[in-house]
Amino acid sequence: MQPVEFKDLPTLVGQEVGVSDWLEIDQDRVNTFADATGDHQWIHVDVARATREIGGPIAHGYLTLSLIPFLSHGLLHVTGVTHGINYGSDKVRFTNMVRVGKRVRLRQKLIGVEPKSGGIQIKNQCTIEIEGEERPACVAETISVLYGA
Repeated sequence: MQPVEFKDLPTLVGQEVGVSDWLEIDQDRVNTFADATGDHQWIHVDVARATREIGGPIAHGYLTLSLIPFLSHGLLHVTGVTHGINYGSDKVRFTNMVRVGKRVRLRQKLIGVEPKSGGIQIKNQCTIEIEGEERPACVAETISVLYGA
């Protein structure tokens, strides 16, 4: 998508603003996330047991959610922004598990723009897709506030 000016963001409401490249979810990423969060449940980090009992380890749902900022980087380039902040999320759902070794990508749609605290609040529908699977891994609405120059 071409860069859009800060003042023109409302014209994009309802449009898909981009699709990221694919990212492979490897066991090292899952283990690093487990160490960072203290969530060492065997379905994520015990490769032998997970393979034996559920067909292989799966990524944490919150790992999948946490990839949204990385995957969305560069999808919507807004000019005239001095800074932005994460404001929150709505309607986060984990609709499918991501098996280690699978690739995911983000599909992002701008669903709302409104004035907020001297800036504008934007809401995006973020869908994390799994390569080769019909159901996405995660669907979330993310909220940010952007401030213009």
